[in-house]
Amino acid sequence: MSGAATGIAVIGMSCRFPGVHDVDDFWRLLLDGESTFGTFPEHRTVPDRTPHPDAATVNSGSFLDAVDAFDAEFFGTPAAEAAAMDPVQRLGLELAWEAVENARVPATALAGREVDVVVGAGPSGYELLRRLSGSDRDDHYAVLGSGGGLIANRISHLFDVRGMSLCADSGQSSSLVSLALTCERIRSGAVDMALAGGVHLIADPEAGLGLANLGALSPDGRCHPFDARANGFVRGEGGAFVLLKRLDRAVADGDHVYAVVRGWGVGSGGASSRLPDPSPTGQAAAVLSALKAADVTFDGVDYVEAHGTGTRRGDPAELAGLREVSRHTGRGRPLVIGSVKANVGHLEPAAGIVGFVKAALCLDRAHLVPLPGFRSPNPDIPGFQEDFEALNTARPWPNTPGRPRRAGVTSVGMGGTTAHVILEQAPEPPAEPVAEDQAPGVPAAVPWVLSARSEPALRQQAARLRDRVAADPSLTAADVGHSLVTTRTAFAHRAVVLGADREEALAGLGLVAAGGGAARALRGVAGGPAGPVVLVFPGQGSQWLGMGRELYTQSEVFAHAIDDCARALEPWLDWSLLDLVTGARSAPALERGDAVVQPALFAMMVSLARVWRSLGVVPDAVVGHSQGEIAAACAAGALSLKDAARVVALRSRALTALAGLGGMNAVAAPLAEVEERLTRWPGRLSVAAVNGPGSVVVSGDLEALGEFAAEAAADGVRVRRVRIEYASHSHQVERIREQVLAAAADVTPRRTPVEFHSTVTAGRLDTRVLGSEYWYDNLRSTVRFGEVVGALMRERGGVYLEVSPHPVLQVAMEETADTLASPPLVVNTLDKHDGGAAKILASAAELHVRGVPVSWETAFAPARPRRVGLPTYPFQRQRYWLTAPDDTPAPDTTSAGPDLASKASVRALVCAETATLLTAKDADLAGVDLASRSGETFKALGFDSSMVVALRNRLTAVTGVRLAATVAFTYPTPRRLAEHLFSLLTPARPGPAETAPGTAQETAQKAESRSDDDLYALIDRGYV
Repeated sequence: MSGAATGIAVIGMSCRFPGVHDVDDFWRLLLDGESTFGTFPEHRTVPDRTPHPDAATVNSGSFLDAVDAFDAEFFGTPAAEAAAMDPVQRLGLELAWEAVENARVPATALAGREVDVVVGAGPSGYELLRRLSGSDRDDHYAVLGSGGGLIANRISHLFDVRGMSLCADSGQSSSLVSLALTCERIRSGAVDMALAGGVHLIADPEAGLGLANLGALSPDGRCHPFDARANGFVRGEGGAFVLLKRLDRAVADGDHVYAVVRGWGVGSGGASSRLPDPSPTGQAAAVLSALKAADVTFDGVDYVEAHGTGTRRGDPAELAGLREVSRHTGRGRPLVIGSVKANVGHLEPAAGIVGFVKAALCLDRAHLVPLPGFRSPNPDIPGFQEDFEALNTARPWPNTPGRPRRAGVTSVGMGGTTAHVILEQAPEPPAEPVAEDQAPGVPAAVPWVLSARSEPALRQQAARLRDRVAADPSLTAADVGHSLVTTRTAFAHRAVVLGADREEALAGLGLVAAGGGAARALRGVAGGPAGPVVLVFPGQGSQWLGMGRELYTQSEVFAHAIDDCARALEPWLDWSLLDLVTGARSAPALERGDAVVQPALFAMMVSLARVWRSLGVVPDAVVGHSQGEIAAACAAGALSLKDAARVVALRSRALTALAGLGGMNAVAAPLAEVEERLTRWPGRLSVAAVNGPGSVVVSGDLEALGEFAAEAAADGVRVRRVRIEYASHSHQVERIREQVLAAAADVTPRRTPVEFHSTVTAGRLDTRVLGSEYWYDNLRSTVRFGEVVGALMRERGGVYLEVSPHPVLQVAMEETADTLASPPLVVNTLDKHDGGAAKILASAAELHVRGVPVSWETAFAPARPRRVGLPTYPFQRQRYWLTAPDDTPAPDTTSAGPDLASKASVRALVCAETATLLTAKDADLAGVDLASRSGETFKALGFDSSMVVALRNRLTAVTGVRLAATVAFTYPTPRRLAEHLFSLLTPARPGPAETAPGTAQETAQKAESRSDDDLYALIDRGYV
């Protein structure tokens, strides 16, 4: 296999080694020339082992302190399955996720795409521990936990990708062969992207005794590639992954490119040497193949990350192969060589990808790093310094005019399979404008959006981000915020920090990290679908001088919407909407009455609705209060802006004829009480609006309103006069009926997918009826707002967003919500004390943390931010490990067997064994009376899937009857299982063939048992 000149971009990388958690840690280790060697952690030692002469050798190496912990909740893995999984699978999942996050790609963006996952890995020895612990007796997840190919399969499942998914095994070259294979697939157009990687863990160091016997392991616990002291390698643990993409697409998408894979070659040494001796000829052929595929000369390669095992045969053979390449190509200068095995040991199947990541980092950061511990060249490599150079200290790797930095990476399998890859520095990205936190048009507050699968992970995520940003002054608030919303997956536990600058945002992160919150550091849990988003448009009362001034300068969307409203209203007004909204000196006074207030509020509400839509908050339903229904119809698309502007302008002008004749009172009392009081003023007062359980508006004649207020106040009822100089929603409106009908005579209402819930009819309305008659009824009839919102909240739940310059209906909606067992979320838009974009973002944050989708990217567009690197997910690991079955002791078979001659005795045995397992699970169940509950399903009794298999094992041990592992699925109650067991213990009698369980109850119980989360589901799908 060989590559072609088409470049493959490395856009994401991850790695894990002892003391090294990510690529930045790895780079520091490489730059400082440090190593991770030590001894096998004592707490990981396999017990009861007879000392071996090579024990010290195999116990020396680069070992992770712990490999037993895993964030099963994050990966959606049941505890029993997590314990059964070989740790290499767990590590592979984590590293794959981190590589995608490092690539600044949200994981959800991969779902459904053709993305390959190819991994180089081998068994860790976990199967040995499974046998030693006795878990192999009843571990029904063992086949999923030990299958090598399932490492790649689990990763493909995690990201829901549809490309090739496999584990490659070519020995020690497996992971680099995996990478070459994925590059070939990307170049051919078979897939969009690929994840390539390798993992290696060592459950039992004595598994390395074969390597020790072969003389491959260093007895002094160090690795000295190409050095005179070279005496073998040390084994290492960890792994690395890379995310690959075709270069042209990576550049077009603005990805950070660490390096470019220009060519690759994979081949075998054939019979040119005896196994397992290395083949210089085979290795040279792989390098020449890669050079040809990359269309570069060997003289154009500055550095080779060699296989470099530090073995007596391996190093001289590898450099002999490179010399053969030099002679063949006419290379005229020394080649810098290195080997990461001197840093982190030999990760065997993962070794190649580790060297690849090292070389990519060197290219990306323009530095060559030292070869740890190198003193003098191996005497078996004559003339070393003529052709090669090993560095003792780091040095810059500058560009050479006309030639980019290039490196080769070699990996060699013990069986002779060699892979070589040519890497090249990334092309210079196009110049980007520098983001400015306070650039014109940028909101004064920038949202930083975080999420996690759990609350502790959310706090840790905030702490990590705070530390990263505090340590890097080059990161602007806009860069960080933009990267959070474009490169990270949204989980249920959420926080949004709003800061005017870096310092304020960092302080907010500190609050979240400490488990707290504030007005500008909001937290919440998106437990499920938020329900319909209902935009609520009030009538009058939310107006204030300069109510759009600040937002007009901060939001381009709002400014354009106001301008559109001004043009639509211009034919009907003798004043400037823009002047009024922005509070200009030439603006008309709001005290001029509804001919000014209503058009201005209409424009504000329609424009604010457009801002919400730009943030991705699109209504499923709208509700309008009085004249707010005109804005609601326009925002829903039922009325054009031109038609809606005509209705609101001409109708508000008609209302001026009623000025001074009547008014309105707001009453803090239930509707029934208000209606009872109104009986004293028939034909003079009526209910104008019902806003909530304790909020009613009365409308009518001025003298009657005064009498009503005095009487109510005397009874302790709070009443206040609404600042409106006419009596809408009363009999007085009938005087202007013809003018109102004329105002809406020419409108053309349209059908809209957005639900329009009428506060005139108190139900959902076909918007095609929103003609002139409706707009008269809207002004004359009682506003049944509380009834509409109450019904929606009870029947649909949802989220209620008041779209206005100041909240006037929020309290009434909150009162309605408080009457429900699960109150829905009620949010406002602006208020007279905070009329800018920051307030809208704070309201958007309230929606987001409760699960409403918000398109945060809009908030950053004016700043033209960059995608920057962020901390990866903080996995919340817990211990999942194979344990000896001490908590469920095997039954005593030394005594005489139990009496199994009757159905009752067999049932007693099944109940006793069931009770034993339940007691082991929970001591509080020790006294459970299984005899009386023998008709209940095992699941209902508290069994999990592993207990089902354990019960089979115990019954088989006592009775000697061979039972299927799934017997408690087929016979899902102790009674049914006892009957089946008794039938097997009793000589068969002639008779009709046994049929399936007969009673409806038993059938239902069996069906219920199939809903178990793990084993039962596996059986039901036919896997067991």
